[in-house]
Amino acid sequence: MTQPEVPSPSVRLVRVPADRAGQRLDNFLLGQLKGAPRGLIYKLVRSGQVRVNGGRAKAERRLEADDEVRIPPVRVESLQNDGRLPPKGLLTALEAAIVFEDARLLAIDKPSGVASHGGSGIAFGAIEGLRALRPRDSLELVHRLDRDTSGLLILAKKRSAMTELQRLLREDHGAGVHKRYLALLTGRLPDGMLRVEAPLLVGLRQGGERHVQVSPSGKPSLSEFRVLERRGGQSYCEVRIATGRTHQIRVHARHLGHPVAGDDKYGDPDANLRLREKAGLRRLFLHASSMEFALDDGRTPYLLNAPLAPDLVSVLNAL
Repeated sequence: MTQPEVPSPSVRLVRVPADRAGQRLDNFLLGQLKGAPRGLIYKLVRSGQVRVNGGRAKAERRLEADDEVRIPPVRVESLQNDGRLPPKGLLTALEAAIVFEDARLLAIDKPSGVASHGGSGIAFGAIEGLRALRPRDSLELVHRLDRDTSGLLILAKKRSAMTELQRLLREDHGAGVHKRYLALLTGRLPDGMLRVEAPLLVGLRQGGERHVQVSPSGKPSLSEFRVLERRGGQSYCEVRIATGRTHQIRVHARHLGHPVAGDDKYGDPDANLRLREKAGLRRLFLHASSMEFALDDGRTPYLLNAPLAPDLVSVLNAL
């Protein structure tokens, strides 16, 4: 018996609903092309196949209500990892990593080595795993963490919560969201608060690897470092950031002359080797510890925490 032909996908023109106003174009497309890898989304945008109100647009463009988005024909069924689910080990780790959940938000203590999302050769990240664990929830990343950074990662279960929280992160250099990190910096930092206000420029190396540097042509960036204690000639610090640039803490720490311990991109290879041999440090010592903010125009406060990862506690104890 002849199988009926599956109709080929065609171009769609999608009107942005009011509750999606402010969403980035790439994230909007991920919702429209469920199962499509993020890398494909960027390729479609860069090639001009995606249009907003008839014109080319960048992936980071913020959409407005009633914008018309042209979505090219893509057969998503063939892109869904051949029907595979995220590995059971990843799902188990993410289930155990949940530190907070209510009707609007879900927060995890992301393990080091787990990407925030898939792409660039990574099949599954935290968002893909959590969507598999919570298939009835409409989960979206509020922000991102570097793959090597452990700690607090927040996802929104409701579009209204994501819109408000991302607005707080954008406005007044993120003054409405207080983010705290814990880091081990190599060498001895001076006492007191060290304020680093150095613009950061994201560039690409051969192969597409992102590399960030301090540059007058970069985006304004502010980090504050304070020594909590000194261990074995190193500085265990609290870091507060007013902006959330790519690799911000790592580049600002190097700018200070005291890179983050275990950083194989911006760090000190000799110091990293000594810390590996002396204290067993085998990864970046950077942990997103807490976020404090208030939703509902300030009426509903949140203080979310992720305790320092056990492997990092062991490193401190060994110093």
